[in-house]
Amino acid sequence: MSLTQSLSLPCGAQLPNRLAKAAMTEGLADARGIPTEELERLYGIWSDGGCGMLLSGNIQIDRDHLERPGNVIIDRELDNDERAVFQRWTNAATRNGNHFWAQISHAGRQTFSTINPHPKAPSAVKLGLPGGQFGEPVALEDAEIEEIIAGFVRAVRISKEVGFTGVQIHAAHGYLISQFLSPRSNQRDDRWGGSLENRARLLLTVIEQSRAEVGEAFPISVKLNSADFQKGGFEFEDSLQVVTWLQERGVDLIEISGGTYEQPKLLGIEGMEPADNPGVASSTVAREAYFVDFAKAMKDAVDVPLMVTGGFRSRAAMEQAVSSGAADVVGLGRPLCVQTDGAKRILEGADQLPSAEKTLSLLPGALKFLEGIKTVRAMAGFATQFWFYMQIYALGRTGRTDPDLSVFKAWRSVEKEHAQRLKASRA
Repeated sequence: MSLTQSLSLPCGAQLPNRLAKAAMTEGLADARGIPTEELERLYGIWSDGGCGMLLSGNIQIDRDHLERPGNVIIDRELDNDERAVFQRWTNAATRNGNHFWAQISHAGRQTFSTINPHPKAPSAVKLGLPGGQFGEPVALEDAEIEEIIAGFVRAVRISKEVGFTGVQIHAAHGYLISQFLSPRSNQRDDRWGGSLENRARLLLTVIEQSRAEVGEAFPISVKLNSADFQKGGFEFEDSLQVVTWLQERGVDLIEISGGTYEQPKLLGIEGMEPADNPGVASSTVAREAYFVDFAKAMKDAVDVPLMVTGGFRSRAAMEQAVSSGAADVVGLGRPLCVQTDGAKRILEGADQLPSAEKTLSLLPGALKFLEGIKTVRAMAGFATQFWFYMQIYALGRTGRTDPDLSVFKAWRSVEKEHAQRLKASRA
């Protein structure tokens, strides 16, 4: 099976090829959470880049629970002028006939304390990270959970109305729905906690009500952890059962990922692999295709199309993932921040995408001495992520990348950007 082959989704929509731009947070919305010309420029460039489908970064349903300042927000009905701005964004992002899907999210307890010192969460279980970046969460009341469900459904409906060609519900990486799924962060004893069926109720209800709202022909997908990679957390067997339930409810695509802020496998940080491998092959922790073996195990049990993101750089690895049946779609992230037409090059026969990874080798000696400590390695991973944030800023503002930017200059620049955007949002 070729990467150039189209994919028919259960809803009837077709993706023109098997490569997708994975969701990467942009931080380029205005103080109201409305898209900007920078986002139009950025996604126009990515539309030109050859992927059959583009996923937006986090579009938040609650401005008090952002993943970072500068997130796009749909937490209310939009007026006509705002809808026109969204439509300019979606028009730019689909100008080459590709799909553009909105990733709908709520950060829950993974909201920075500068945004909300007491974010809402399934239970009052604080993130196990040092530094005070995240506040003390407050357990949601039953009525508040119902409001959150309504918020997701509203955002899905509006996304369709303003020109997105599909949506992805973010249920991975430790954000709110992922928090409900994990027994580490969900310690409730009501209908939203306890058994896996109860812990999955929020996600499944969002899917059911969203489908009723937008109809059978509109793509609805989910991003789901294969596992949290934490003792007592969301395990692979749980993930497989949730995927089965999602298939029964007519989900069109499931993206397999993994990890949380506490165990950031999503960042691909060397040395931060889980201690226990939940019954799949050891190649899961290889440099390329982090989650392929989880997807293979799922394919033995379900038929829903799967997307796998994480670590892909070579055409051979991408083709193997698709031809083996492990993945129906390959997600590409960081390489497209450096080589925006990387997908087109791969589809035309190029062998390799640029890695452009800023690794621990760039840390000063004092930190390198401590690089075996997971907290320091996590900091290095987030610093690397900030370098890619700055490439996204550069693409949106100038249409060009800044590959010579240092990691630590990027870190300082992102912190400055966040402070300015946070101040503007409160003005």
